[in-house]
Amino acid sequence: MEEIPWFECDDEELDPAQREFVHVLRDRARSWPVQPIDTVLLPPDHTPYGRLLAYLDIDDPQRNRTVLTVGAHFDGAGARGDKLHNQDFTLPSSPSALALEVTGSPHGTAIRTADWFEAILRRPLVRYEWLHAGQTYATRYLYADTGLGLSQGYVTRLAPPGLTDRLTADGFDRGGGWIDTAGLGQPDRITHVRGTDAPQ
Repeated sequence: MEEIPWFECDDEELDPAQREFVHVLRDRARSWPVQPIDTVLLPPDHTPYGRLLAYLDIDDPQRNRTVLTVGAHFDGAGARGDKLHNQDFTLPSSPSALALEVTGSPHGTAIRTADWFEAILRRPLVRYEWLHAGQTYATRYLYADTGLGLSQGYVTRLAPPGLTDRLTADGFDRGGGWIDTAGLGQPDRITHVRGTDAPQ
């Protein structure tokens, strides 16, 4: 069986600075608690900003679900990173609490970008779940160290009777049937998903 490389791409599409940047990331990624298939490299011609993009999907392996996509755009003189839109891989219009901005040589920029990826992977990611009749009707992923929310879901047909109407009346309907789980109070279950520190 052929082994998938870290940050796989055709290196012929990269210039020398980009190859140096990628070489450092590949070397560092070998120790990350993710699979090589979770790391992606897109040459500049395949990205929305016309810059090299290295990104990482952070998954919940118990639920087989991608929780967060983070990545860094490298322009030869530095890198900008943040959580990315999971379809077009664009950066948010305003930097989030996860943002990275570094300048310097390709090697130095790659080291700081790898440090950034590793810091995100070390953070204690948890899954909050709300249960009714033995089934999970709402889920929220967040970092336990800061409470920063990453993604959430709510299934109306599994929720307790009348709850969706109450949440809508209380202003927790974000439109289009999307319920904000912030209105649910304390979860029924908290599960440590990844990161070196379990939640307290």
